[in-house]
Amino acid sequence: MTKAELKMNANPVVAYLEKPTESFTKTDILRFIENNGIKMVNFMYPGGDGKLKTLNFVITDKGYLETILSCGERVDGSSLFSFIEAGSSDLYVMPRFSTAFIDPFTEIPTLCMLCSYFDKDGQPLASSPENTLRKACQAFRKTTGMEFHAMGELEYYVIDQDDNFYPAIDQHGYHESGPYAKMNEFRQQCMLYIAQTGGKIKYGHSEVGNFKQEDKVYEQNEIEFLPVRAEEAADQLMLAKWVIRNLAYAKGLDVTFAPKITVGKAGSGLHIHMRLMKDGVNQMLKNGQLSEAARKAIAGMMDLAPSITAFGNKNPTSYFRLVPHQEAPTNVCWGDRNRSVLVRVPLGWTANVDLCHAANPLEPANKPDTTAKQTVEMRSPDGSADLYQLLAGLCVACRHGFEMDHALAVAEQTYVNVNIHDAANADRLDTLAQLPDSCVASAHCLQQQRAVYEEQGVFSKAMIDGIIRQLEAFHDETLRKDIENKPEEIRKLVDAYFHCG
Repeated sequence: MTKAELKMNANPVVAYLEKPTESFTKTDILRFIENNGIKMVNFMYPGGDGKLKTLNFVITDKGYLETILSCGERVDGSSLFSFIEAGSSDLYVMPRFSTAFIDPFTEIPTLCMLCSYFDKDGQPLASSPENTLRKACQAFRKTTGMEFHAMGELEYYVIDQDDNFYPAIDQHGYHESGPYAKMNEFRQQCMLYIAQTGGKIKYGHSEVGNFKQEDKVYEQNEIEFLPVRAEEAADQLMLAKWVIRNLAYAKGLDVTFAPKITVGKAGSGLHIHMRLMKDGVNQMLKNGQLSEAARKAIAGMMDLAPSITAFGNKNPTSYFRLVPHQEAPTNVCWGDRNRSVLVRVPLGWTANVDLCHAANPLEPANKPDTTAKQTVEMRSPDGSADLYQLLAGLCVACRHGFEMDHALAVAEQTYVNVNIHDAANADRLDTLAQLPDSCVASAHCLQQQRAVYEEQGVFSKAMIDGIIRQLEAFHDETLRKDIENKPEEIRKLVDAYFHCG
């Protein structure tokens, strides 16, 4: 990046230091704090519940500042993770300087950094979320020689009092402009703050879902990111949810990332796009077609799809979104530009047409390289997901595809190019495996497939055991069927998990 590009960066720390985040050092952090009137430092880290935790330090002494930046601090692991016993619960949290950003919500000038967990011996905590993802990416690189990149489509509902002005058409909010969409300005401010924390955003827009319930209006929105290293993608999504919730609170709004909040209305997913990179070049295409590497990665996701829900669909309301004949998937299959499938290959820029010149005849004809844009999209996850577990699980699944002897055959067998919910395609539908229909079923699938996730030490045994216990504790084997025609029971369930993830 050039100096001019660095100065334009939305993150004030990058703009001031005039260097990319991956080059930040302790000396840089000290210099920024000293020269920019920073009064407090926050250490931030994900807990076992998938939410961001914060430890505050007031800066009154340079020596103490250097100590916490060099040594981190102790935390009670048993209060953060269910798999850690109180008798041996001390952990260290150590800031990662590359994640530094200014807290946009506090009047006190505060520098925040995300942290890594270390155990009593100073080793990375085997079962910590970010370390599990790091190990998954390292194993992927070792096996394939490629880098695993990802990005998320973060969907959420904003809830406000109904003002009855310019009412939106129910379930027709997709890309709506104001005044019919009421939360565009709120979303734009969220996007700006997310960019200031280091998030690399592709775009934002209003989504399909909007409806009235009692005296409130519910409006669905989406912020989509650009593909980056999977470790960075998880950090960005974690901070984005923190930003959206904090800004909503400041403005007197309510926000939910819950997968389903009422019957008959669009649920909120967390679609994950992935690409495989080598030497800075996207490996998803070859000669304008989906590459063999991409099809192997898809095959791995097809094989492990039943257990991926254990990471990406973590409470009972998730399975009220994953129901037949909706846009959310229930069948283990993939296809091109097909929204009825589990893994979608979205429209790519492969037509070899200069769209800019076609729309703007004054522009000289050109053929830009658009291959970096091609991804594949996993459509089952939702906002209840543990972001680090989910991306680690997807990374393992894509690596698994390269380890399967019959990967290309699996990819061919699970490919569909029709709407599988159309009655004319019932025979094809009958050949496809189904996703789990409850947390308990997902736990069972994870138990059956856990060995793949534990290979190369990616997921620890303790983490897999903990996830299975967590999912089984919902006892929701027949819940979807039991309350499908009981709106009050569904409402109670939604309320219980309204602020999940």
